[in-house]
This record gives sequence, structure tokens and C-alpha cells, in this order.
Amino acid sequence: MDHETRLKRLGFRSSHRGTREADMMIGGFFATYGRTWTPEQLDWFEALLEEQDVDIMGWAIGSIVCPPEWDGLMMQAMRDINYVTVVK
Repeated sequence: MDHETRLKRLGFRSSHRGTREADMMIGGFFATYGRTWTPEQLDWFEALLEEQDVDIMGWAIGSIVCPPEWDGLMMQAMRDINYVTVVK
């Protein structure tokens, strides 16, 4: 699939997780940084989306120990949480 289609697909998948909190955290992370990622970073994120939202969010906020395969620069960026905007 071409790059633009992949970005649209990942944008949709990351912001339609099933809960508002996951949409804001996971979708907000992608919306803020996704267009700047390398193909390898997009691969990482795409694989991350296969994990359970509760796990992803727990790893990002530090309430659950992050497995080594997910812990790295991308998860560190996700932990910053400065990309989340609360819409009322």
C-alpha cells in the first residue's frame, strides 16, 4: 500500500480504539508525530496497535511494566503525554 494510504489507515485505527481515553492517547500520539516517522517507526506503531489498549496505555503511563520489545525511543515519546488534548 502507498504511504498516504498507510498513514490514513493508521490514523483511523489509532483514533478509533473503542474508548475515549485510548482514542486520545493512542490517536493523539499518531496525529502529533505519525507524519514524521520513518517506515520502521510506522512498522513499530502498526504492530503496537495489535496490542490491547489497556496494555498500551499502561506501558505509556507507567502503571504496567513495559515489555522490552516495546520499550524504546517510541515508547519514551509516548510517555511524554504532551500530545493529548482534552476535548469537552
